Amino acid sequence: MDSFLPGAASLVDCVDKKLLVILRDGRKLIGYLRSYDQFANLVLQDTMERMYHNDTYGEEYRGMFVVRGENVVLLGELDEEREAMHLRSLREVPSAEINAIVKKEAEARKQMDLVTGKILHARGFCVDFAETDHY
Repeated sequence: MDSFLPGAASLVDCVDKKLLVILRDGRKLIGYLRSYDQFANLVLQDTMERMYHNDTYGEEYRGMFVVRGENVVLLGELDEEREAMHLRSLREVPSAEINAIVKKEAEARKQMDLVTGKILHARGFCVDFAETDHY
C-alpha cells in the first residue's frame, strides 16, 4: 500500500469488486460496488440480501441497491473461494422461511421483555424501552 486515502476516497480500490455490506438494521447485502460519493453513499449492482439463522441461510435478490452511507456498519471485499467454502457448511432454505423464524423469535423476545419489564417495575425500577431502540 503506497499511499493512504482518507475517508470515502479509500473506496476507490473497491469499485467493481464484490462486497459484503452490513447495515445498521442488521441486514447483510452482497453486491458489486459500482459507485460511491464523499458521504460513502454506495451503489451496489446485482445485490443479494443474505439472512442467516443457526446453520441455515437464505438469499433474496435485490438488484440495484443504493445505500446511504450513514447506515453502513461494515464494508469489506469478499473472497469468493472462502465464501463458497463457508456456505457449503450451511444449509440453504428459502428466505421466507428464515424471515418467518426470525419474526417468531422477535415476537417471543418482545413478550419476554414485557414480562421482564413488569417484574423490574414491580421492584421499583423504571423501564423505558421502545422498539426503535437499537443501541
